[in-house]
Amino acid sequence: MNSTFETGDRRLTGRVGEVIESDSTAFQAQCYRLHEPPALGSLVLVPDGEVAIVGVVSGAGTHSIQAGRRPLARGEDEPSVESLYASNPQIERLLMTQFSVQIVGYRNCSAPGSPMVQRLPARPPRVHAFVYECEAEEVAAFGESMDFLSILTGARGPAGDQLISACLRRMSGASGDGGDFLVRAGKALTALLAGEPQRLYTLLSGIRP
Repeated sequence: MNSTFETGDRRLTGRVGEVIESDSTAFQAQCYRLHEPPALGSLVLVPDGEVAIVGVVSGAGTHSIQAGRRPLARGEDEPSVESLYASNPQIERLLMTQFSVQIVGYRNCSAPGSPMVQRLPARPPRVHAFVYECEAEEVAAFGESMDFLSILTGARGPAGDQLISACLRRMSGASGDGGDFLVRAGKALTALLAGEPQRLYTLLSGIRP
């Protein structure tokens, strides 16, 4: 889906889903397309009134729309997964893909050019608010500060520190100066995790080019 939303100084493109659960630190979203969640560690934006909430995708999964009911194997006589889906079009109506997001900041939509603030917003996004993937320029701009790492290192979600590594690698690719970016990220992690040497070593190894 490629819809747009006006948010102050630009138009957002690439709507990927909709908030279905929300709290002060994180939210869950449902994808509009089955099996197509944003990548682990990618930045997303949720415009909600005068504020656009920024988050890092921390996990994803696909399951039955009916709680407690698992899908059944159907492809014994099918040559490929694609043919299985073509032969059973009802499958896409029985499944849904969701992704989880750790909130790491926000921006003021009513003030064009306002920077992204790297701390939790006063309120979580509303249920049914739209979720957009951030553009490369926004990812690079967000990565100019490393304050968000204090949120991610404290969150300790299901993906663990793999989330931090994935996020930093994606930001490095968007920054245009990947080597310098990773050096700054490494210094920030060293300051945050000075008392956890093994964890720090694992994280630094995970972002090494």
